[in-house]
Amino acid sequence: MKVSLFNVSKYLLVFGILCSVGCTTLPPADFTVQDVGVLENRKDAELKSITVGYGSHDQQGKVEGTHIVPPLWKEALTDALNRSLAFNDTGPVKVNLSVRIVEFDVPAAGFAMSTRVAAIYEIVDRASGDLLFAESISSEGVVPMDYAFMGVIRATESMNRAVRNNIADFINSLESADLSRAMYKAN
Repeated sequence: MKVSLFNVSKYLLVFGILCSVGCTTLPPADFTVQDVGVLENRKDAELKSITVGYGSHDQQGKVEGTHIVPPLWKEALTDALNRSLAFNDTGPVKVNLSVRIVEFDVPAAGFAMSTRVAAIYEIVDRASGDLLFAESISSEGVVPMDYAFMGVIRATESMNRAVRNNIADFINSLESADLSRAMYKAN
């Protein structure tokens, strides 16, 4: 049997790729926004609670998230709000922040992975029930082919980027928000 050097090196290359893929650990879902600065327009309100969950079925677009997405989103949002110093802990108004995820479209396959997410952010005055802030924020996270060989790694990173972008967009919109006037009165 005649074995050429080319065939041996080809098999070694395939073997090396299979070994490296088998040894690769998948990155965790990490929605933490890295670049959060202190807001100049801090809110004279104390944030008492944050809830994150999926919107009702009539609000939802394509939602492919799992049960782990809302807690991770809440953790990253809490971190971003804490670092932005958006709310005054001794403010006279006590508020709740509610986030309803209405789109979570994760790519199934592809070279460049793109995840789209959308969420409705609402801030409510706890004493009156008045809606002080409401905004639907859509964002996208795109990861090019050269980021990683394995598609699942690119898909996970596109999901991370999409949620990070969404939270960052919320923080930016909160900067210009006026919480002193109700958008919608409860009574």
